[in-house]
Amino acid sequence: MIKVPPYLKKGDTIGIICTSGFMPAERAATCIQTLEKWGYGVQTGKTLGNQYHYFSGTDAERLEDLQQMLDDTNIKAILCARGGYGLSRIIDAVDFKKFKRHPKWIIGFSDITVLHAHIQRQLQIATLHSPMVSAFNDGGAEGPYVQSLKKALSGKPLQYPAQPHPFNRTGTVKGKLVGGNLAILAHLVGSASSLLTQKNILVIEDVGEYTYNADRMLIQLKRAGLLAGLAGLVVGGFTEMKDTTIPFGQDIYSIIQQHVAEYDYPVCFDFPVSHGTENYALKLGMHYQFTVTPKKVQLKEIR
Repeated sequence: MIKVPPYLKKGDTIGIICTSGFMPAERAATCIQTLEKWGYGVQTGKTLGNQYHYFSGTDAERLEDLQQMLDDTNIKAILCARGGYGLSRIIDAVDFKKFKRHPKWIIGFSDITVLHAHIQRQLQIATLHSPMVSAFNDGGAEGPYVQSLKKALSGKPLQYPAQPHPFNRTGTVKGKLVGGNLAILAHLVGSASSLLTQKNILVIEDVGEYTYNADRMLIQLKRAGLLAGLAGLVVGGFTEMKDTTIPFGQDIYSIIQQHVAEYDYPVCFDFPVSHGTENYALKLGMHYQFTVTPKKVQLKEIR
């Protein structure tokens, strides 16, 4: 049984930290102002604006910041400012005892998939795959994707449409939603954070990968049994994909379609979850109804 963290009330405090890559503190200004406008308090961690080479701090500094936010019962949600790389360097040192007793929403995507997957595998607590700090900038705070985070935090049921795609496979299923960034999901295979996907709805997305490398990641998931026995597959955006000098010969959606052709669960392509502007908030670990017909796609949270 999945445990759902308390939804936020006006006056609750959201912590903002950088668990992975470096982010300048000024990039968070609009996000902080918006969260306060929504009625929440904001507490920033030491890693926001801090830099250690590529990272937002040493492994020890990032671990300490995350641990403090997890343990502080006054913090009701943790918004990871950005992804990048770094969580898998510290995940095994995180102490989740207090978090397990007092769960709170973990918010983010990309490298934050490490946290999502680990928490679902080890603790069965729901998390939020969601836009992060930069999404609030340049007018994004008023857009539908950041607004979907607002709805999710307040406890409103989530329901999203997507446009039909010629590669879609029809069907209607119900299941727990799991997944996130494809590169991270492949990276976690064989670890204590590897996802359990059987009878679940899997969502995948990625950015900036070479086509051949994405193919290799999908083969890794398939060989590990993570693509067999799904309830359904939600394929999000694969933005800024790259090809080799000698072309691979297929685009990413064709590759995915080929790898899941032997299965019979519903599949949709180009769902608005991605590293691009289109990135709806999804409650991972929660149950959804997934409907794919020739004319519509819908992912609807079930209460």
